[in-house]
Amino acid sequence: MKFILPAALLCLSGLPLHAAEVFEAALGRETELPGGKEADGIRGDFVLRSDKVEAVVSQNAPLRRANMSTFYGPDGVTPGCLFDLTLRGENNDQLICYGPVGHGEVSYVKTVAVKEEGAAAVESVTTAAKAGGVFKRNEYRVRDGIQGIFITSILRNESDKVQKVNTKADFTRFNETGEGDGIFWTSAVDPADKVGYAQVVLKREGNDFAATEIEIAPGKEVVIQRFLAIGRSPAEAAGIANEVRGQELGTLKGKVVSGGKPVTTGRVEVPLGKSKVHAFPDAMGEFSLKLAAGAFDITASDIGRPDAKQSITLAKDQTLNTTIEMAAASRVDFTITDDQGRSPPCKAMFEGVDGTPNPDLGPVMRAHGCKDQYHSEKGEFSVQLPAGKYRIRVVRGGEYSSLEQVVDLEQGKTAKFSGLLKRLLSTPGWITSDFHNHSTQSGDNICGTDDRVINIAAENLEWCPTTEHNRLSDWRPNMERLGLLEYFNTISGMELTGSRQHFNAFPFTPDRYLQDGGAPVWNDDPRITAITLRRHQGENPDRWIQFNHPDLTNMFRDRDSDGIADGGFVGVGTLIDGTETQNGNETAILEGAPFRISRSKTSLAAKATPVREFIWLQLLNQGHRLVAVGVADAHAVYGNGVGGWHIYLKSPTDTPKELNWSDLAPHAKAGHIVVTNGPFLSVTTPDGKGPGDDARGTGGTTLHVQVQGTDWIAVDRIQVLVNGRPEPKLNFTRATHPQMFKDGVVQFEQKILVPLEQDAHLIVVALGENSNLIGGYGTSDQAKMHPCAYNNPIYVDIDGNGFQANGDPLGYDLPVAGITADRAKELLQRAGQASEAPSVPKPDGTPMKK
Repeated sequence: MKFILPAALLCLSGLPLHAAEVFEAALGRETELPGGKEADGIRGDFVLRSDKVEAVVSQNAPLRRANMSTFYGPDGVTPGCLFDLTLRGENNDQLICYGPVGHGEVSYVKTVAVKEEGAAAVESVTTAAKAGGVFKRNEYRVRDGIQGIFITSILRNESDKVQKVNTKADFTRFNETGEGDGIFWTSAVDPADKVGYAQVVLKREGNDFAATEIEIAPGKEVVIQRFLAIGRSPAEAAGIANEVRGQELGTLKGKVVSGGKPVTTGRVEVPLGKSKVHAFPDAMGEFSLKLAAGAFDITASDIGRPDAKQSITLAKDQTLNTTIEMAAASRVDFTITDDQGRSPPCKAMFEGVDGTPNPDLGPVMRAHGCKDQYHSEKGEFSVQLPAGKYRIRVVRGGEYSSLEQVVDLEQGKTAKFSGLLKRLLSTPGWITSDFHNHSTQSGDNICGTDDRVINIAAENLEWCPTTEHNRLSDWRPNMERLGLLEYFNTISGMELTGSRQHFNAFPFTPDRYLQDGGAPVWNDDPRITAITLRRHQGENPDRWIQFNHPDLTNMFRDRDSDGIADGGFVGVGTLIDGTETQNGNETAILEGAPFRISRSKTSLAAKATPVREFIWLQLLNQGHRLVAVGVADAHAVYGNGVGGWHIYLKSPTDTPKELNWSDLAPHAKAGHIVVTNGPFLSVTTPDGKGPGDDARGTGGTTLHVQVQGTDWIAVDRIQVLVNGRPEPKLNFTRATHPQMFKDGVVQFEQKILVPLEQDAHLIVVALGENSNLIGGYGTSDQAKMHPCAYNNPIYVDIDGNGFQANGDPLGYDLPVAGITADRAKELLQRAGQASEAPSVPKPDGTPMKK
């Protein structure tokens, strides 16, 4: 009979509450997988635990990988690697993937029976037959009482030839790293997560200790033992690593305070050999570090406070307590409301004036302090700033007013910024949406998922599907925890990604315990990928399938990209619902050519780049009814964040929490979409037809065009495209037609007669040629983009026999791959276009340099 001691008796007996163990995350124990920003464990992986840490080692399963972009190429799988490492019970994993001697296919991964008391282990083995003659074994071992994991790698040459081997560990995707005293350390992407890792080599047998590229003679082996420590900061982790390798250390226990209150932000810099490493104060302002004995200085720093330095003398085995006193922080307290009385998500932008530099509030990947901005999930928040003079703007996307105030912030003082964000635009029946964005789950970026959804809410996007690379996932739990379900809605989907055409698709149902959440696998033939997505988890009439940043020349003109027209992937256009025409910072819908010629800053060589928007217009004339979509494809918060290109989508409700994709899908598939980076454009015919619709119009039609813009958007040109061509008589600017334009929210409202002699698709472009966005696209730099909006085509049938595409290639053959800059120049000159640089035609037809 087996007896189990209660926890209280375990404590009295001196035994640890948590003993070392290893188990396969299956048969219900998958719920015990550790969590955190980068947690990637799934059913069948191995969980290692000690009383201090918990870790996940990936199983040997087909296509097992941490996430899509951990590694590219055919060897991008990562079985037998360390996926997760976090302190026991803290669910704060920040590790994407650690491969001790690289990564790739393995022969098996299994638990190891260890004789060492208080230890548990997993091994990953690749046989020599599978690895080209080199046997590889990685053992991962945890021990009670030790805050990290021991990793022992054995490399043995079982062939009859000398083998070259790379022994460098794959340690992926951190924002801040450093080295000192033989230790490699990493810090959490967002300092607020307060995690650090530190790697040290404990021993190396069989070759040069320092080498990474080595040669192993036949029959010889190399053994490398590493220790990977985890702490609540890289300084704490480095100290643990030093302790494990037997250095003479003391313990520094510190507290950072200001006016008797703990300072919980900022960092404390301490020595690591001849370099520096930092610690994070905890919720009580405290830290505890193992440091080399000696005399040294430490420095506490925090945004909005002067640095505080302190001299320390620490003896071996000594525990020294110290308190670091910092000055009061300079800060701005925000109280922002909207006209519904709510405390809404919003974005604050800080610009230094009168010699004050722009502040650096943190990394571009996070919402709460990214460069010179702060994105908040609610209108009450506080931002610490260095003393100085700032122009502060608060915005909430393109439908709301902006707030602006110049603040002269004194050191240690608190300034108040309050105001009402009014909804200025009236858009009943239309919602703001963006079909394509990413967070760290995608693998090719390290933007936190919380940060992404805050970014979306702050920019007032009301419906955004979850579209991580090659992974089915759901943002809703993050939104619910942050209180954002009132402001925008979502549905689970993905971006299916490979070496060529990418696809977005939704809805799906993710299973977090399956590889990639249960996502399908990409295929090089886009038609197979589209059909796979259409049928995955069963046919669904609401399933949306979209080309992402497409190479339209490859899809519709040059299948093998050899520069010879071959018809592309015949029929692919009938398998998708939409295609991205905008996901950058260009307003190229009026560019007038299928390519642009540019020169990079580092090279004088010119190159020709396809202009996707123009090629889309060419394809419309060939009868391909491709629904246009504008997206951010955001991978960060600042710079490549949401809030620039997006769409207005027709909707039966204007209330975000009531949005349902089954109601939105018919409108999206019908092309009831306006592409925009800010302005709201409304275009209708006399019979109420709008974007994406078929309309009748004997001899032509009349378009009712209205453009609205908030107080930081100015539109000064309206151009009607008839079958993709800018009609000179249907070009209106504030300079040539001042009576048509207005100041205020409604900046243009006219009925425009469009005479037609043949069927035509009509697109209205609203453009701010002489203005830039102030609040757009998540960054001050890309605020230089011109305001722009255009509708999906209205297809006008003038003779009653159904709309017929006219086949006009708009003066150019549809492009093929590999067009040279010289050939592009020749074609541009032949067509009377400028030969250099992107351009947008002015009303008189001459190019406008951007």
